[in-house]
Amino acid sequence: MSSSLKNLSDFSHIEVGNAEGLKFAIVVSQWNAQVTGALLDGAISGLQKHGTLESNINVIQVPGSYELISGADIALRSPIFDAVICLGCVIQGETRHFDFICNAVGNGIANVAIKYNKPVIFGVLTTDNLEQALDRSGGKHGNKGEEAAITAIQMALLSQKY
Repeated sequence: MSSSLKNLSDFSHIEVGNAEGLKFAIVVSQWNAQVTGALLDGAISGLQKHGTLESNINVIQVPGSYELISGADIALRSPIFDAVICLGCVIQGETRHFDFICNAVGNGIANVAIKYNKPVIFGVLTTDNLEQALDRSGGKHGNKGEEAAITAIQMALLSQKY
């Protein structure tokens, strides 16, 4: 179904699980701060809504989306985290820079997850324009930060189970 038809952050139809006792790092890009700040708010709210204590959420700010990779790697050097949430926003410009950054960030985040055998969640918006980013960071299409938090909870619980 097209995202233009609904809020994508509705979790009423799934069992998220209890995040009590889980510890999360949220690595967030400072670039496009209007968007990433809203994503961060959504992620924190989503974690707390499902039982995570504020003291079990560590926010790590990095300059841009490319640096999310290093930020996640640095966070997972500490064994205390059950999952890492990476939040960023890359908006299409006039050059191919967008393609290179999006590809590198996606692959880099996946590689960090494999390296540490821990959930590292891709909460990076890759949009054509600012309006689309705002729609997905608390606007009419929900908040991808909250979606990333729900994913992190589910994956952390899955990781504990197996």
